[in-house]
Amino acid sequence: MTSHSDRPAWYDAILPVIDLRYGQVVRGIAGRRDEYQPVESRYAGDSRPGSIAHVYVSQFGFQDCYVADLNAIVDRQMDVAALEAIAVQGLKVWLDAGVGSARQWEACQEALRDWCPYRWVVGLESLESWSALQELLGRLSAERLVFSLDMKAGRPLGTRADFRDMSPGQIAQRAVELGVRSMILLDLAAVGEGEGSQTESLLRSLKANLPGVELMGGGGMSWPEDIESLTNCGAERVLVASALHDGRIAPLPR
Repeated sequence: MTSHSDRPAWYDAILPVIDLRYGQVVRGIAGRRDEYQPVESRYAGDSRPGSIAHVYVSQFGFQDCYVADLNAIVDRQMDVAALEAIAVQGLKVWLDAGVGSARQWEACQEALRDWCPYRWVVGLESLESWSALQELLGRLSAERLVFSLDMKAGRPLGTRADFRDMSPGQIAQRAVELGVRSMILLDLAAVGEGEGSQTESLLRSLKANLPGVELMGGGGMSWPEDIESLTNCGAERVLVASALHDGRIAPLPR
């Protein structure tokens, strides 16, 4: 049996990912959402959210999970049943539901009724403005809000006026000035491609320039060495999805 204290550091850094679309867990491919298909996991008999969440808990021993509700992000329709099916397995959910303003956050809270995510992920892709981020930080504690610096091939995905012509480093700096204390660096071009992260150099830079900020990364993780590489650059958690289903990153003996 492998105890928690005996597990390698890279394993404990994993933040498993569930991408939801039309009631199924799907495999993300370079941000091309029209190509996402239900995952095929060697550890689960189907791609239902509850089944995948059960595998994460029972096979891998994970305690939390990053969930991107693509129905909410793309179509503004939360998949409440799928989210509840994940949470009932005992996972603490980090939820990206396309929240871009306090108004949208309130609507999400109302839709979720009595259930509440462990942490809310606010992505640059969805964020309406810097003032919207400031208002969200006023509603949520800095511990419960995670800012996702969404990029594609190194370019920020924020298209609104507030973010235009800003570099990833400048966006990160501004977010921290407003009160962000937890940040994910995610380049969608690497997601599902299995060729490693494209954010290592940015991670190193932000680790040096933003002391005290919890930094996380992901996209393209194939092997334990990929996770170790990101943690060596300063990532405290690393988002992993596809490699958990095809056996490249397998459960440790328990």
